[in-house]
Amino acid sequence: MTTDTLDASAVAQYLIDHPQFFEEHAGLLGEVKLSSPLTGRAVSLQERQMEVMRDKYRVLELRLAELTRRAEENHAIANRFHAWNQALLKSDGAAAMARDLVDALRSEFMVPQVTLRLWNLAPEHAGEWFASDVSDDARLFASGLRAPYCGMNNDFEAVRWLDDPAAVRSTVLMPLGLEGKTFGLLVLGAPDADRFTSTMATDFLAHIAATASTALAPLRA
Repeated sequence: MTTDTLDASAVAQYLIDHPQFFEEHAGLLGEVKLSSPLTGRAVSLQERQMEVMRDKYRVLELRLAELTRRAEENHAIANRFHAWNQALLKSDGAAAMARDLVDALRSEFMVPQVTLRLWNLAPEHAGEWFASDVSDDARLFASGLRAPYCGMNNDFEAVRWLDDPAAVRSTVLMPLGLEGKTFGLLVLGAPDADRFTSTMATDFLAHIAATASTALAPLRA
């Protein structure tokens, strides 16, 4: 290999092909000097390698901390979901199920405002609070949702069903239905714009919507 053909790639490939090089020339480990991006001073190859390893460990520690935090959050949500399911099992059913479902969501998940609306109900439930004020547009909107909506309140009609819609900055809208037929909408509202965001995972929300749909299905016509 001549100086004309010697370049950084060739040197790197040579060291890869000859891993015993530094074993045979151990003294170079202390003589080769590199510029440290941390301190700006010249350090030995050994010191630079230690800095690189420390950076890798630091990244892994941060990643592990993030995974641990998410696991704890998911565990807490799972516990709340379990408590909410227990509240549904204790309900007297029929029209009382709608109120128990809403109240348990509010208390277990600490959501400031929760409500729902249902349509295509059995005649005996036509006068209930959850059967009122549902326009055709709201029904079409709910039928068009393929997953729970999470994000800012864009003056949705459904948000106006809540007790204090003016205070709602972020919302969750969950379509309720079975066998491809939508028959309701579950609405959550919060004054914090960051409580419900478009970047949130919706797995648990989909489970809530599915469970609520099954629990409220007996109210249908």
